Amino acid sequence: MWYQKTLTLSAKSRGFHLVTDEILNQLADMPRVNIGLLHLLLQHTSASLTINENCDPTVRHDMERFFLRAVPDNGNYEHDYEGADDMPSHIKSSMLGTSLVLPVHKGRIQTGTWQGIWLGEHRIHGGSRRIIATLQGE
Repeated sequence: MWYQKTLTLSAKSRGFHLVTDEILNQLADMPRVNIGLLHLLLQHTSASLTINENCDPTVRHDMERFFLRAVPDNGNYEHDYEGADDMPSHIKSSMLGTSLVLPVHKGRIQTGTWQGIWLGEHRIHGGSRRIIATLQGE
């Protein structure tokens, strides 16, 4: 069985945001599978998806501080058509990735106790973000 749906995440400020509930709420009508895989593809090149700590928000703040130092806005980038955060956002997106594959068992994603889905918003003004969610299972 295959199921696919386009999800929309609300616009977020620059930084890392826990979006597990926002994603799962939009998948409430997803067919229940006993065993399967959920693939999430973020359709943008200036944001990212990753799995990380779901409880302590200081982890997300520390991640943002790390990436601002590792890939600064004031680097000497040629690609800056949309502002100083343009090329750094593409680099951060490539470093973290734009897709996740999550196991599903008895209709629920199988993340660890302290794991959650994060959106890395790498633009100062990124806008809403689209995710294609594809479920395969039985």
